[in-house]
Amino acid sequence: MSVVPDHTAVRTALWRALHVREDRPPHVLDDEIGLALVDPEPGWLDRPDMDPEATRRTRASIVARARYLDDLVAEQVAAGVDQYVILGAGLDTFAQRHSEIAGRITVFEVDQPQTQAWKRRRLLDLGYGVPSWLRLVPVDFEAARSWWDQLVDNGFDLSRPAVVASAGVSMYLTRQAITATLRQIAELAAGSTLAMTFLLPRELLEPEQRPQLDMAVRGARASGTPFRSFFTPEQMLALARESGFTGTRHVSAADLAERYFTGRTDGVLPSRGEEFLVATV
Repeated sequence: MSVVPDHTAVRTALWRALHVREDRPPHVLDDEIGLALVDPEPGWLDRPDMDPEATRRTRASIVARARYLDDLVAEQVAAGVDQYVILGAGLDTFAQRHSEIAGRITVFEVDQPQTQAWKRRRLLDLGYGVPSWLRLVPVDFEAARSWWDQLVDNGFDLSRPAVVASAGVSMYLTRQAITATLRQIAELAAGSTLAMTFLLPRELLEPEQRPQLDMAVRGARASGTPFRSFFTPEQMLALARESGFTGTRHVSAADLAERYFTGRTDGVLPSRGEEFLVATV
């Protein structure tokens, strides 16, 4: 292939599969479709960034945020919402895992052109295809109105409410870009919901989790995609309110742990590093 997916999208997909392969049931998310899309070289489990012990809490965070979004979309679809926008979709597999829901709504996956082109090719290669209700929308997130215009061009209806998800994206964006995105989403039809993750500042992390964040920061900088934004929950909630949202709440890693990991004794718990803003219009 002449294009390759974003390395962060690949690693996230592999971590979702690692949860299924290394962690005991019940699995928070059963997803090996991303692994099939990536089709890594034999021995991918031996990669340093796939070490079962070192990545236990990181992959728990990854599957927890994906499961939370799955549940949120299902809840909103039951309430009549029929548009789902995934900003920074990467190798998201919602459309393939939830055809019983996805077929009733239009799913808009928004991401960088290279990742989108690669994913389209792999979906076709594997026989999933790209049905009419799945729209792959290539954009540059730092161009404030680009993603919005492209979304509308691909059939998004501004007059109807939507669920908008942005997971694992905000840390790569400037505060200015995040603010512009929040303000635009706050202009959506009444009844719309945004669920966006954000990174906590280092001092708010558990001491044992700080070296992992430091390593991620160094890795992101070395790969040319540095982390640019960190927020306390109070700062994130205030920014959402200032951007025009009528309802805001913080969903913490502890909330996700209570919801999806209660009763586990194997140390599979999400780390307190990436948490959710949930805001409504």
